[in-house]
Amino acid sequence: MATSSITKNFVISEKKQVEMFINAIEESAQNRPAHIPVAAKEIKGETELREMMRLRKLKTEEKENAKR
Repeated sequence: MATSSITKNFVISEKKQVEMFINAIEESAQNRPAHIPVAAKEIKGETELREMMRLRKLKTEEKENAKR
């Protein structure tokens, strides 16, 4: 959900609307996505960045060659 959408004013005037709104908030709080850890390495400096880009280029070329 875009954060700008929660800054809008809206009016809840009927009891049924209030209940639906509260139910929606409670349901969204219970249905949070699971935290999935990922492996990551911090790239420090130009040398490591260049090496990563070189390896990326090699993998891309390997994939293209495999298609041929």
